[in-house]
Amino acid sequence: MTKTVKKAVFPAAGLGTRFLPATKASPKEMLPIVDKPLIQYAVEEAERYNIKEFIMITGKSKRAIEDHFDYAWELEENLKSKGKAAMLEEIRRLSQHQFAYIRQGAPLGLGHAILCAKPFVKDEPFAVILSDDIIDPEDDLLGKMLHIYDKYQATVLALERVPKEEVNRYGIIAGEEVKKNVFKITDMVEKPKASSAPSDIAIIGRYILTPDIFSVLEKTPPGKGGEIQLTDALKGLLHNKPVYGYLFNGKRYDAGDKFGYLKATVEFALKNETVKDEFREYLLSAVIPRLNKEL
Repeated sequence: MTKTVKKAVFPAAGLGTRFLPATKASPKEMLPIVDKPLIQYAVEEAERYNIKEFIMITGKSKRAIEDHFDYAWELEENLKSKGKAAMLEEIRRLSQHQFAYIRQGAPLGLGHAILCAKPFVKDEPFAVILSDDIIDPEDDLLGKMLHIYDKYQATVLALERVPKEEVNRYGIIAGEEVKKNVFKITDMVEKPKASSAPSDIAIIGRYILTPDIFSVLEKTPPGKGGEIQLTDALKGLLHNKPVYGYLFNGKRYDAGDKFGYLKATVEFALKNETVKDEFREYLLSAVIPRLNKEL
């Protein structure tokens, strides 16, 4: 029986050490890109494709995520009394969807985080969205993946070509291109050395997973650092089930990295209707002349 994807899982239990001290008491997922936190961009991406059940895998000091998507009666009444209808609608809209929050307990890897979602996902296919990976809203990455899932009713991974010197930061796949930008995956390796990597095609932070992954994750032993790696489980899944990948050629920002975060902030600010004109003028009048002078 054909099943559609109605649920999305958002792993958000990491410690965010690359952004210390900002993330000492505040979740990395709540870092803002212009006027929205990273996690909201991820939720809105799922929402665009009619996914309305959201499962957050959180940890200690992550309560701000739950508060962000909850009703805020005092704030809403304040906005209502001041006639700020557009802003009121903006903060109310996402609160109307279904959110579930699960404590991971300890940061034991992406595979373990996804396994924590099993009681809520049950026997349905689901999306996994890593909020670190910001996808430009004009790009249709998740939509293309859902289309591939609808065709094959199988696991689909988001893929991207990366420089050879960066393959040791990703899960890397081997596979054959069955149609333009669609790969049937035959093998994958977690963070290989450049000399032994099967390709330069990396797995990035979007997945459409079938519930078969849970039984594989339960049998997957911890890898480096005592973490259960999703790539290892997906490799195990290949023995019994087909796994496909979609090669993404759009804009992705690694907001888990300071430089990637700054790039995303600049790009999104230049598209934001409220600040884009002033920000562009600032870049042209102050930043670019300063850079030219330094060069």
